[in-house]
Amino acid sequence: MNHELLPIALDALAQARASLTQQSRQVIATKSSNTDPVTTADRALERVIRDTIAEQRPSDTFIGEEYGGMDHATNTTRWIVDPIDGTVNYSYSIPSYAISIAAEVNGQVEVGLVFDVGHNELFQAVRGQGATCNGVPLQASRETELAKALCGTGFGYSAQTRKLQAQVLLEVIDEIRDIRRFGAAAIDICWTGAGRVDGYFETGLKVWDYAAASLIATEAGANFVTGLPGIGDDGLTIAAGSGLFDALADRITGLYQALVR
Repeated sequence: MNHELLPIALDALAQARASLTQQSRQVIATKSSNTDPVTTADRALERVIRDTIAEQRPSDTFIGEEYGGMDHATNTTRWIVDPIDGTVNYSYSIPSYAISIAAEVNGQVEVGLVFDVGHNELFQAVRGQGATCNGVPLQASRETELAKALCGTGFGYSAQTRKLQAQVLLEVIDEIRDIRRFGAAAIDICWTGAGRVDGYFETGLKVWDYAAASLIATEAGANFVTGLPGIGDDGLTIAAGSGLFDALADRITGLYQALVR
């Protein structure tokens, strides 16, 4: 894969991986609720990634989960970073968490990296050049039947949000093959691109949760959309192979519309 921003993203990832081995899993703060933790590693890794990129691209803008930044950039290069996607898993030593780095140019993600730390898997994509995992090309599922679809999902941090998400799950659980919940949205979306799950849905994701992974999934042949009717301002995110996407999106969107109207 070739893109002028790819080596910079890979360098930032390498520095973050090196820093992670020196960090503590200690929870030092919470964000949206008392079940939404921040560890020392979250902040340290985001700072390392920011500094590494800024040394090479001082004029670029940046948004990350821990320190914020520009919410919108349409005529410049913006880096979108989640230093640890799956912080709860990380804090419990559950090996399902990832470092996510995306480079967006003129409002469109051009480069995406998601490193699944626990499985030592690097998912990457460059727009128009496909997606790989540890160098092996990815292909999204070709499943077309909702009844045979293995779907990933996730849950929010507020009790009320989780209750509504569980209600949706109760409605759909007997209409699909089964559900998987791994606890890291970036990994879930990448696994959709890899065909490890046929589809994925979750409400309430932020741009840093999906920016890199969405490019990986779509370059692997999946469909991806965010901001559909769901819970809260961020709405519903859905990813699935192209043959399944419409059926999954229609069903899940309809359930949320019925629940929150």
